[in-house]
Amino acid sequence: MDIRNATIEDVEAVTAVEALCFPAAEAAPKQEFIERLSAYPDSFWLLFDGEKLVGFVDGMVTDDPDLTDEMYEKADLHDPDGKWQMIFGVNTIPSYRRQGCAAMLLRQAIADAKERGKAGLVLTCKDKLLHYYAKFGFENEGVSESVHGGAVWYQMRLTFEK
Repeated sequence: MDIRNATIEDVEAVTAVEALCFPAAEAAPKQEFIERLSAYPDSFWLLFDGEKLVGFVDGMVTDDPDLTDEMYEKADLHDPDGKWQMIFGVNTIPSYRRQGCAAMLLRQAIADAKERGKAGLVLTCKDKLLHYYAKFGFENEGVSESVHGGAVWYQMRLTFEK
């Protein structure tokens, strides 16, 4: 298994994995991935098994401390010098789940954010995943204002020690 950052050439594979991992109402469309990959390819971590994309983590960087729905749709809100690495999606295709793929990707995203001097990472998740992200040090901040895909989301934050 190998992790690398994305390029625009990965857009088809990333879009296909997203469609396998999220309901249609929550999955980002290809055009959003084109915009995201053009704005912040270094905030996309792709996991490959040989030539096969089996998972990825993506998100933008911002000074805004809270993840908002607007961030999903507006790649131009990305600020490479911002304090917070947002995580929009943690994706693993079904046949590779429960094998540590998401953990590998999250550890890489966390390590890179720390190395880049960020204050930490912020993500939103459904209640059934709160315990999973807590294992990485994320703390539940309660129900998010996000209404993305019509779901109830909880905001979680991992803050680095100073």
